Amino acid sequence: MKKISIVTVNFNQPLVTEELLLSIEKTNGYTNIEIIVVDNASKINPVPAWSLQYPAIKFIRSDVNLGFAGGNNLGIQQATGDYLFLVNNDTEFTPGLVEQLAQILDNNAGVGMVSPMIKYFSNKHLIQYAGYTPMNYYTCRNSCIGIRQTDQGQFNHTGPTAYCHGAAMMIRKEAIDKAGLMSENFFLYYEEVDWCEHINRAGYKAWVCTDALIYHKESVSVGKKSRLKEYFMTRNRILFIRRNATFFKRQVFYIYFLLFVVPRNTVAYVKAKNYNFIPMLFKAVWWNFTHSKNSKNLGYPINTII
Repeated sequence: MKKISIVTVNFNQPLVTEELLLSIEKTNGYTNIEIIVVDNASKINPVPAWSLQYPAIKFIRSDVNLGFAGGNNLGIQQATGDYLFLVNNDTEFTPGLVEQLAQILDNNAGVGMVSPMIKYFSNKHLIQYAGYTPMNYYTCRNSCIGIRQTDQGQFNHTGPTAYCHGAAMMIRKEAIDKAGLMSENFFLYYEEVDWCEHINRAGYKAWVCTDALIYHKESVSVGKKSRLKEYFMTRNRILFIRRNATFFKRQVFYIYFLLFVVPRNTVAYVKAKNYNFIPMLFKAVWWNFTHSKNSKNLGYPINTII
């Protein structure tokens, strides 16, 4: 039986994280596991109390908020499993989840990572994820299959998908060794899509297994916009293309983005009276002009961005 390391990251949500740990305890029948919780510089450090409450769990405290990628990378570096199951702390396990995903990796040597079907916790009949379509590198657009649709079995399948989902993905350790860790310069958004690209280039496929199920406490409605979200979504959309598209596709994307996306978004911000989003748009574009492809640029606090 392969060893599985379950890794999750906490940021100012100790009760949510504790609910995840309880769901793992209640539903998991896989015996050869370790659980690693990374606290990503929460304002109140929960690790001392957690270490007493959960002596079998490994806790790691970062004094700096490293973002989704950096926090998970800390956990990955401490993991000893053959497979690593990265899950958002606001998820809930279901019976057989770990076993079903591990079986996919056990039986398919060419699969480097696999995600389960993800449904909304608030409405357990609604799908959030049943796979991804391939990326259009000319526009940096793709689609999440099944999102906000009632599950009637119409998306049931086990097999290749363009990308796994960052809320729940099990990765073969040897695939990480070959592809490297997640790129920390994304900080928020696009990091798992970029990682999937690099794992694919290392010779492994991404799969989805809809027989396995996890619930996600993310709201069914589109998340509230913020300057921080607008900044990173724009900045990292460009960064993803810089890192993954061919020279020709990059040039087409730059023209499309500067001549169509920037004017369109600016007009949309004005119409919605989100005037403070406009400087975030241009700051995001400018970041890509002033930072090299491999720059991690983790030396600034988030509040200097917004």
